[in-house]
Amino acid sequence: MDYRDIVSGTHGHHSQVEIMTSITVLGGGESGVAAALLAKKKNIAVFVSDYETIAENYKKELQDNNILFEEGGHSIERIEITDTIVKSPGIPEKSEIIKYFRLRRKEIISEIEFASRFYSGQVIAITGSNGKSTTTSIIYHLLLEGGLQVGLGGNIGHSFSRLLCEDRLYDIVVLELSSFQLDDIESFSADLGILLNITPDHLDRYDFDMMKYANAKWRLVETMRLNGFLILNADDEWSQKLLETKPASCAVILLSFREPEASFSSKEGELIEVKKNLRLKGRHNLFNATVAAKVGSVMHLSKMSIEQSLRSFKAIEHRLEVVTVVDGIEFINDSKATNVDAVAVALEAMDRPVIWLAGGVDKGNDYSEIKAEVEEKVKVIICVTKDDSKLRKAFSKVVDRILTTQEMYQGVEMAMEVAEEGDVVLLSPACASFDLFDNYEHRGKEFKKAIRIFG
Repeated sequence: MDYRDIVSGTHGHHSQVEIMTSITVLGGGESGVAAALLAKKKNIAVFVSDYETIAENYKKELQDNNILFEEGGHSIERIEITDTIVKSPGIPEKSEIIKYFRLRRKEIISEIEFASRFYSGQVIAITGSNGKSTTTSIIYHLLLEGGLQVGLGGNIGHSFSRLLCEDRLYDIVVLELSSFQLDDIESFSADLGILLNITPDHLDRYDFDMMKYANAKWRLVETMRLNGFLILNADDEWSQKLLETKPASCAVILLSFREPEASFSSKEGELIEVKKNLRLKGRHNLFNATVAAKVGSVMHLSKMSIEQSLRSFKAIEHRLEVVTVVDGIEFINDSKATNVDAVAVALEAMDRPVIWLAGGVDKGNDYSEIKAEVEEKVKVIICVTKDDSKLRKAFSKVVDRILTTQEMYQGVEMAMEVAEEGDVVLLSPACASFDLFDNYEHRGKEFKKAIRIFG
């Protein structure tokens, strides 16, 4: 089949979108390959182009499905003849290929936007700098336990496109969305949107301009369904600032982070008790769970169902996950804490002296925000990173001992040596993982593996 054949796709409630006949997917990772598979399923001619090498498992999927691809560079002429470019979230706006096609007014959309054009069910979308994965997971758990046909995807589990490749009909899809995924949405819109908070993160991608990053998050609000619901954090400065300057066009529910409602009334007027039924640590998790319970209530789940599901929900991996206790020393894996705000949340939840494992690729961190907390709670900092200069500069005056290694197992060994009974060894890096690890999951797994070796 010639790869420019005219083929049609089907649409849900996005009939205003023109039917695509051919696409190029930029990036051969999870979201890129899934978008390509969905295109193939919808009889759209598809070509995948990656500037780097495509991982073997994804390459095999492309080959098994007869999808044309290239790696190690982009052939401009080849991309030029397709209608639309579907961009993987990892590709920044300032990359040469994006700049080239922006100038030529080629339609460039995100994988989330592409998938949404083939989905007509309900969408719950969750974004925010911190707490996304936990909140998304609790909401998914509540709806699943409540008997709904529900899909989980986006930045967690499968990509949106991959969910739609499966022949399952969902009543509702719960999507965790990063700012990168929201950057190129057009007709995508959520029935229920949640913006947990906006605090400094990924500023390297947004020219170190907080306003640009905040606006990227606010895209979720701007694209909400008119008859939808939006849940916002009443105590988050950026969310409140943007709510004044760019008001939401749907109903807004404000929940307080400082005083999460440990209980609230359901639509039927029954009291739903969150705190009493929650097994997770920390005030931030009480807020995340309150948001999820509110969603359950809006979705007409019963009080009994919501409270039962809260009780049965367990902490997600790599997010304040209690790994084990060895000789009275507790080990906590918070590898998903890739910014300063997430570390603040982790330290706040600690009520014992902390041996803190930190470091990685700095994303423009301002450590002054957690200086007081570190001074009060941290005994020793162990930097697991190639570059410890910023951490040492920030904390050498407030913490007596700072050690450095480039090996996770050595970091855990050091922690074992300095920790005493009653201490907590906390991996909460405040940084991206890419200097020494594939991703935050890899980092967290190495931490747990090391504990098994030494524990």
